[in-house]
Amino acid sequence: MEPHEDPSREIPTMDPGDHAELFTAAFRTLSPSVRGYLRARGVEDSEAVTQDVFLSLYSRIGSLKGGLEGAKALVFTIAHSRAVDHHRRRERTPALVPHDPELDSRTTPATTEDLALGGAGALSLLNSLTDDHREVLLLRVVADLSIEQTAEIMSRTAGAVKQLQRRALEALRSHAVITELSPS
Repeated sequence: MEPHEDPSREIPTMDPGDHAELFTAAFRTLSPSVRGYLRARGVEDSEAVTQDVFLSLYSRIGSLKGGLEGAKALVFTIAHSRAVDHHRRRERTPALVPHDPELDSRTTPATTEDLALGGAGALSLLNSLTDDHREVLLLRVVADLSIEQTAEIMSRTAGAVKQLQRRALEALRSHAVITELSPS
């Protein structure tokens, strides 16, 4: 077991030939992490893209090797591709107008999720990092992928991923200290 894995998260035992059971186990255990990964990558409708990721997994489940761990690597490879596609598509669309609360006539308050993620929270800290630093942290921490799986997705060596993760954590730490010390 790697140090970043949750020992309380039990991987179900299953028949390697039972594709429906494998898909169900993969969806139940991985979908929250995939949604969080996509949301942190800035995908606007992370729920819909998560569903799309698992639809793509479903069509490939017959050729999958490695059980749930193999499914995990494939799911995050697909999720990474969908996030890249999302940002490429967004670059080709017109810029959106920012929300002005002064002009908003709605009476419904913001959701708890919006309030928790607003301001100087984890997402703003992640957004302060370079793309590569943010990507390696999202894949290693949010997606809970191994160094080897992360290296494969990012098309890098395992050593490069370790070094990139170390530098990303240093950058995150220094930015968090600067943000904490700066006057509001």
